[in-house]
Amino acid sequence: MVSFVNDYSEGCHPDILRRLAETNLEQAPGYGSDRFTASAREKIRAAAGCPEADVFFLSGGTQTNATVIASLLRPYEGVIAAATGHIAVHEAGAVEYTGHKVITLPQRDGKFSPADLRTALAAFHADPSHAHMAAPGMVYLSFPTEYGTLYTLDELRAIRAVCDTYGLPLYVDGARLGYGLASAACEIDLPGLAALCDVFYIGGTKVGALCGEAVVFPRGNAPEGFFTSIKQHGALLAKGRLTALQFDVLFTDGLYFRLGENGVRRAMQVRDLFRAHGYEMYLDSPTNQQFVVLDAAQKERISRHAAFDTWENLPDGRTVVRFATSWATTQEQVDSLAEALRG
Repeated sequence: MVSFVNDYSEGCHPDILRRLAETNLEQAPGYGSDRFTASAREKIRAAAGCPEADVFFLSGGTQTNATVIASLLRPYEGVIAAATGHIAVHEAGAVEYTGHKVITLPQRDGKFSPADLRTALAAFHADPSHAHMAAPGMVYLSFPTEYGTLYTLDELRAIRAVCDTYGLPLYVDGARLGYGLASAACEIDLPGLAALCDVFYIGGTKVGALCGEAVVFPRGNAPEGFFTSIKQHGALLAKGRLTALQFDVLFTDGLYFRLGENGVRRAMQVRDLFRAHGYEMYLDSPTNQQFVVLDAAQKERISRHAAFDTWENLPDGRTVVRFATSWATTQEQVDSLAEALRG
């Protein structure tokens, strides 16, 4: 049985494991005041082209989103996201748990449009009773989206322009950023993304690390007390070296970007396999998540050989399933899937 259930099934890249072992008995101060954290920060600043950036290392994606959003919003504000956005669907109400509403917009292939964003903000401010409503206080998007799709450069610039008009910070969830940047369809690089948003995070959990995410405020614009907020949200490790050292390895000699490239390359092979065998793709994803429409018989037959994630049920009785590749997906695993499709 070969698994395409998610992109974090494996532990971590061997270089990380090796470096953890090499430094295991070295004594280091806690909470990110160690040399590994300092080194990782500098490497991320260099890769993102923002030498003044504030960089923090948090334990996981849900903790990161809840911490960043709660830190940037006033008590009466909410965060705008696509209806399929991770914070709106797959984080167990973590943002709402901090006291902030997730304000959803219509989505198409996982993305909201700049026009819908502008319309929603204009409607809020034109509503005579808006003082009784959760005020939009920031804009959230993920890159790639929950459906593996990417915002174009024009879309990102237009969203940025709307944010500027209404004075809202733009936050980019980069849980799978490595796969987004590696896609042939990506129209932006890491420095370009850093220039367009107010805060973003670089996902490690799904791109080669055991755990951890790196939050970047590209212009040194972290809110006052952000470090304390990390601790309040349970996202700060006493052994800060654990997360930071992993990013220090990932951002040495372009490893992070190479791992993203592997995930996307394998995903394109998976996509081409399904297309070659006449399967319907639910949408065109250029990154490491591929969504296939299966009838009951197809689903049962393939599940005997490959594990995948069930995404949604369609009105006609068929099911959308997700095949996720990763930094660790091998040619042998793709070949095994090919055998299952031929069987």
